[in-house]
Amino acid sequence: MAKQNVAEQFVDILVRAGVQRLYGVVGDSLNPVVDAVRRTPGIDWIHVRHEEAAAFAAGAEAQITGRLAACAGSCGPGNLHLINGLYDAHRSMAPVLALASHIPSSEIGLGFFQETHPDRLFTECSHYSELVSSPKQMPRLLRTAIQRAVGRGGVSVVSLPGDIASEPAPKEAVEHDLVATRPTARPGDAEIDALVRMIDAADRVTLFCGSGTAGAHAEVMQFAERLKAPVGHALRGKEWIQYDNPFDVGMSGLLGYGAAYEATHECDLLLLLGTDFPYNAFLPDDVTIAQVDIRPEHLGRRSKLDLAIWGDVRETLRCVTPRVRAKTDRRFLDKMLKRHADALEGVVKAYTRKVEKHVPIHPEYVASVLDELADDDAVFTVDTGMCNVWAARYISPNGRRRIIGSFSHGSMANALPQAIGAQFVDRGRQVISMSGDGGFAMLMGEFLTLVQHDLPVKIVLFNNSSLGMVELEMLVAGLPSYGTTNHNPDFAAIARAAGAYGVRVEKPKQLAGALKDAFKHKGPALVDVVTDPNALSIPPKISREMVSGFALSAGKIVLDGGVGRMLQMARSNLRNVPRP
Repeated sequence: MAKQNVAEQFVDILVRAGVQRLYGVVGDSLNPVVDAVRRTPGIDWIHVRHEEAAAFAAGAEAQITGRLAACAGSCGPGNLHLINGLYDAHRSMAPVLALASHIPSSEIGLGFFQETHPDRLFTECSHYSELVSSPKQMPRLLRTAIQRAVGRGGVSVVSLPGDIASEPAPKEAVEHDLVATRPTARPGDAEIDALVRMIDAADRVTLFCGSGTAGAHAEVMQFAERLKAPVGHALRGKEWIQYDNPFDVGMSGLLGYGAAYEATHECDLLLLLGTDFPYNAFLPDDVTIAQVDIRPEHLGRRSKLDLAIWGDVRETLRCVTPRVRAKTDRRFLDKMLKRHADALEGVVKAYTRKVEKHVPIHPEYVASVLDELADDDAVFTVDTGMCNVWAARYISPNGRRRIIGSFSHGSMANALPQAIGAQFVDRGRQVISMSGDGGFAMLMGEFLTLVQHDLPVKIVLFNNSSLGMVELEMLVAGLPSYGTTNHNPDFAAIARAAGAYGVRVEKPKQLAGALKDAFKHKGPALVDVVTDPNALSIPPKISREMVSGFALSAGKIVLDGGVGRMLQMARSNLRNVPRP
């Protein structure tokens, strides 16, 4: 049996860690690893057109599966292209291992062709970034990188010179077991006691939930029922907490809707559950606040805390719920539920009035129809910008759907490459990329990746021929829009020229049929929908502080947020409010 080289050993360790795909672009120093993948059962090389897409795809795969995913780039410019997607994966707490192939080890530090220092470059977007300096070092270094990525939730980067990858691998004396899942953690007894006392002393409690409530839906609902507490959520908490929620009062923040803002400001105790909500201007400064988070560095980053709880949300609630006194006064909850329903009732007309005749098409209408026609277990990947608004307000979670975007990093062009990673996990599951024309055009080459791998991703392109969110930013700053207009081609024609299904929709009556036909198509498909560039959005509450650095507007041209089927849920919840 031929002796392994370092590249083969590297790939074997990835396979033992559960990695099934390595996304990237081949080249020079990376070639030994790519060849090892070719000859190793259980792992595939996924050729993309840009390394940024490789990192986005790996991050999406990790978010869908909860397992380690991997990407790779060749030396210098190749691995440098990974950085934006890795930032997104790291800030999304997605376990990703990135291989940054490197120049020959004897040339490092001498200004060699394509030289960079990847072990330094990636430190800010990773938990671990180290250089392999010898074959003997590689196995332990790679295992450490894997366990950092999985254990802490985020990115690890291994820089591997091409010449070392080709050298004979050291003989391993002991097979080393790898950490593959993260444990749960409960807070200490003193913190639980303090939280119970704080809750029992409060009359009006509001829960505000983020992505840390994943897997804790039942516990949050039981907790809310016991406290008679309204439940709001951040954008990353939407898919985990909004569905089957009789306490729902919507979302706060710059994309917010409903009564979440009021519920967080009019309570006397606000409980932040698994959220690192970034906009402190939307958080109150005159109520008691307790925060529960598995990441201690998140505690108190956004607001002054009266109590910080380090622990898993689900385990914390399992400890706390049986111990708190059940509250019987529903007046605060019912007031917020009614205010939420009234808020949604008032704005939903903004996109339903004469919608069948409105040209260009209301993007709200597109999102609403998409929500109705998509599968119950669909994965939605969402471009940053106005697509975030439409997904936040119209895509209805149900416990089976997934909604993935660059919600913490805020990168353009994320939706299409994230859809690639999501679709590779399960070719039979519907994956829909909600792309803006700006984001789609930025990484449009990845449409060729869909065609090459025959991935049945469906792209719904919200084509308003502008960078809509940037126009909002300029509007807020009192500036005329400049440099925001896109002179777009017929994207559907480009899709057909690439060998995929493509259709262009310019009238509302064409929309439902076009989406149904695209969803029936077995391969990749693109629906290019020409939408109204004047359909903008504002949150329910605005202050001067909130405006700074983000897109807000109070002009009459603004449609401040229809909300689709969420209105039906709000009305349903109101039926449970006791009548006087």
